[in-house]
Amino acid sequence: MGSYVADVPALHIETPCIPSPELSRAAGCNIYLKLENLQPSGSFKSRGIGSLMSRALASSSTGRAHFYCSSGGNAGLACAEAARTLRQRCDVFVTSQTPDHVLAKLAALGATPHRAGASWPEADARCQAAVADDVDGVYVPPFDHPLVWKGNSTLVDELAALEAKGFFGGGGADGGVADAIVCNVGGGGLLNGIMEGIERNYGARASSPKSNGRANGSGNRPASRRPAVFALETAGADSLAASIRAGSHVTIPGIPAWPRAWGRRAYRSGHTVGPRPATPTASPSPRRPPPPSARPSGSCAFSTTANPNTTRLVSAVVSDADAVAACARFVDDARMLVEVACGATLASAYNSRAVLRAALAPEADDRQWAKMNVVLVVCGGSNISIDMLTKYREKFGV
Repeated sequence: MGSYVADVPALHIETPCIPSPELSRAAGCNIYLKLENLQPSGSFKSRGIGSLMSRALASSSTGRAHFYCSSGGNAGLACAEAARTLRQRCDVFVTSQTPDHVLAKLAALGATPHRAGASWPEADARCQAAVADDVDGVYVPPFDHPLVWKGNSTLVDELAALEAKGFFGGGGADGGVADAIVCNVGGGGLLNGIMEGIERNYGARASSPKSNGRANGSGNRPASRRPAVFALETAGADSLAASIRAGSHVTIPGIPAWPRAWGRRAYRSGHTVGPRPATPTASPSPRRPPPPSARPSGSCAFSTTANPNTTRLVSAVVSDADAVAACARFVDDARMLVEVACGATLASAYNSRAVLRAALAPEADDRQWAKMNVVLVVCGGSNISIDMLTKYREKFGV
């Protein structure tokens, strides 16, 4: 049966990618900022959540959908913003720790917020129970769904298109390419999307006889030369790093208060690091991490093998204090305020020698490192204000 919805509007935007002289000086290489904080909802969540919701409405036989989302805040705001654009109903189930101003934002967007439980699994259970009782109900998971990953993968499509236009200049290791993409990890939706986007744009299947072995016909990058991915977490919310160390999916005992909106007690991934079979859209090949004495001071958890047919994935954990300090410094450097849980990505550049450079190019000399092009995904986020950041700085003494 066909859809009654003639045209579904776009639910995310193509965000700017800009060079950052300030972070480039701090990191010692060419830093670019992919400004996902400018999405309609204020975070990258608009991509994946919007992808799933637009598909659900487009396939509706009635032209109606009642969206239900469980969220620590940002996925819920993305769902509420998309539902407002689609003119559909929306209920968002959040944890009891979710700040009042986030609930106020949800209500202002026309959603009905519900505080349900002390943890995300409790809120999610309440959410799914409500969906089951609604004939028009559509469950919107915050991160763990292929359509969410597909939506998030459009970020890489945009970077590949910029690369094809020569945006990154000739400084990269292969000349005019993005050598690495750096992102935060919570539930894994953004990381899965980035891995999927790399496979689509730079994998073997992206090359063709017409492209002369170049990815996506760009004329710049060999299909086997993919950008590395550097995944960052904060201490206490490091479920990906813990899973990698254990070689299986790990549930961490709890998450500190301020990263709770992004972190998850268990990392979920279609591009798995544990015993589950990986999806065909990407194939990272992790190995056991080196002993602690061999790791750089940035707590680099692991790096994949150098197989050119896979995407190199590196994981690291930074301290809460470093994440807070990075967000404060970013306000001065970029004149943008982002959620402290996203500060790990920024901290990797501000502490480049111990984190970013140590993870991506530990053997490179200064000249080689200075030529590398690194894209930081500025995730954004709603759970932040000048007053909150000031209190975090006082708490951590930064």
